[in-house]
Amino acid sequence: MGDQKQSNHEEEASPLLQPKSQPTPPEFLLGWTADGLPLGQASVVGQPMGRAPWNSSICACLGQNDHFCSSDLEVCLLGSVAPCVLYGSNVERLGSAPGTFSNHCLPYTGLYIIGNSCFGWNCLAPWFSYPSRTAIRRRFNLEGSYEALNRSCGCCGNILEDEAQREQCESACDLATHVFCHVCALCQEGRELRRRLPHPGFNAQPVLVMIPPSEQTMGREA
Repeated sequence: MGDQKQSNHEEEASPLLQPKSQPTPPEFLLGWTADGLPLGQASVVGQPMGRAPWNSSICACLGQNDHFCSSDLEVCLLGSVAPCVLYGSNVERLGSAPGTFSNHCLPYTGLYIIGNSCFGWNCLAPWFSYPSRTAIRRRFNLEGSYEALNRSCGCCGNILEDEAQREQCESACDLATHVFCHVCALCQEGRELRRRLPHPGFNAQPVLVMIPPSEQTMGREA
């Protein structure tokens, strides 16, 4: 009887003899990285990053009352008077490659003129400019129009469960935003880029200028 109590006491005291509970595997949800790529389950990268809202709404054409206020007014003026210049400036900030401004501003201007001359409104240039909105949204991991609608009213949660199909829907929403709210979309993208990226001209390396010393003359004593 005493030996049985002693063996029971040793089993209770030794933690190695007790069965260990298996850890519950963490749940990985499908999401998107900052580059717009989907993260699968059990990804080695880690859990997906949550998409952030835009710094300003699409209807905030005059911008916000912060230290970018003057830049927001410039964006609003360019979008109203010269949207081709605003679009070229946005792509130049996003791409930062030589010739980016002219390669996008000139084709946009041609489509703008053809659309207004033949159809009476700017219906061709949005088909050329909407990929910039998709690129901005993917680069900075911003939520799209579909996700914003789902967050506000919750009516589209179960329409598209697959992330790849959801991204296709977001791209279609980018196109619709540029077609029906073109100038407001360009201004929103310009405000977002000016808050996140400096102008490519500010990234130039400083140039060291060497100034030779002035010629010195020695006077002779009489």
